[in-house]
Amino acid sequence: MNPPLDALPLHSPEPRLPLAAACAVKPVGVQDLRGRTIDELRYPPTAALIFAGVPGAGKSTALRKFFGADATAEAPPTGPSGSIVLDSQHARNHWRHRLGRLPYPLWRPVVHVVHYASIRAALRDAEGPVVIHDCGTFGWSRRMIARWASAYGRDLHVVMLDVPATVARAGQYARGRRINGMFFTLHCRGWDRLIRDIDTGDSAAPAPSSSVVIVDRSTVNRMTRVSFDG
Repeated sequence: MNPPLDALPLHSPEPRLPLAAACAVKPVGVQDLRGRTIDELRYPPTAALIFAGVPGAGKSTALRKFFGADATAEAPPTGPSGSIVLDSQHARNHWRHRLGRLPYPLWRPVVHVVHYASIRAALRDAEGPVVIHDCGTFGWSRRMIARWASAYGRDLHVVMLDVPATVARAGQYARGRRINGMFFTLHCRGWDRLIRDIDTGDSAAPAPSSSVVIVDRSTVNRMTRVSFDG
């Protein structure tokens, strides 16, 4: 089980954009909400929404809080407003019954192929919003999802859960889902590049999208909902 989002030290650098406290936000463009108190993020009813962050940042915990997504499920769960939540862990849970006797690195490619196929199918076929669990640290993945969202007429939005590497690593240990140290370092380097690109005004980082919201654990802890009626 993932630890509570407030169970570890918080990362709350000075936000770059002013925002009133305890309000509902309809994200547009790039908004840095780290350390802010907001009540709600509000998106269009057919949005494609990526929750991004390095492994251990708290993405699965946030998806459970806002959408009731259970990391032990074997199929994409549904949440408020008919949203469908896509997490590669669900594919891993499903395929474990068939391939679990093999070391996971041998069948990891199967999990990822199934996960991305599910994302594309949901963006194409689902009537409501599509919520995607993705680290966001690999450019090919971000660009692929962005192309699919555009092809199927969906506005793409990104929530970036920004935490220090030490906190993310502690989150992995707390939930018993540690990844290889080399791969974790690659994720962290990719994440740092994303933050730098956003800080320098690159409108295409992390992907061509209608909005990018940067949050930390303190912001997520204070939020009560993510809605799709904006």
